Amino acid sequence: MLTLHRAAVLVVDPAAPPVHDGAVLVDGGVVAATGPYRPVAGARERTWDGLLVPGLRNPYGQWLLERAYHPDPREELGSEPLSGAAYAEAFGGEPGELDQERRGGSARRGLQRMLAYGTTAVAGPFELPVVRTAVARSGLVALAGDGAEGGLDPLAGTGLAQAVHRPLAVGGRADFAVFDVSSVAELEAAGAGCCLATVLGGRLLYRRR
Repeated sequence: MLTLHRAAVLVVDPAAPPVHDGAVLVDGGVVAATGPYRPVAGARERTWDGLLVPGLRNPYGQWLLERAYHPDPREELGSEPLSGAAYAEAFGGEPGELDQERRGGSARRGLQRMLAYGTTAVAGPFELPVVRTAVARSGLVALAGDGAEGGLDPLAGTGLAQAVHRPLAVGGRADFAVFDVSSVAELEAAGAGCCLATVLGGRLLYRRR
């Protein structure tokens, strides 16, 4: 099935000039075409009033999914990952002591929250089988990493060029995100928390309500 994602501004590669009123044509799970918007017969259209960029890479995946804890909404502890004193105050102990069921639930919630930051790839290494399973089922691309500690925003302390997983390319996987800004400079200033939508393998897996 063809889906045409039209955006106010399209960035196919941070090294290339942006395209105003651009579009990405997706055929199933891959990119079929990119460039200035033009209607495509038979394609379903989605129009985004924002900046469409390649999906982002979160380099802190191992820490976020295996060392921190992502609260269940029913626990009324917010959506930010808990660790150290914050976790001890809420539950006592350390998040590293979670049993497999709670660790799996935390990892699944963490992966869902990453999608809300335009993340389409996450860095490991993932040592816990329950976390490896959650990552594999999420559809996010698992990458090598160094286990560094950090947060959910892939743009924190870095620029878009460093945070992009890979440029959008015809024939490549359709992984991208749309943000509620009109330029790369605005995105870098605001951070990835202004994400409107995340598409992973051609599937719209997150859309801000």
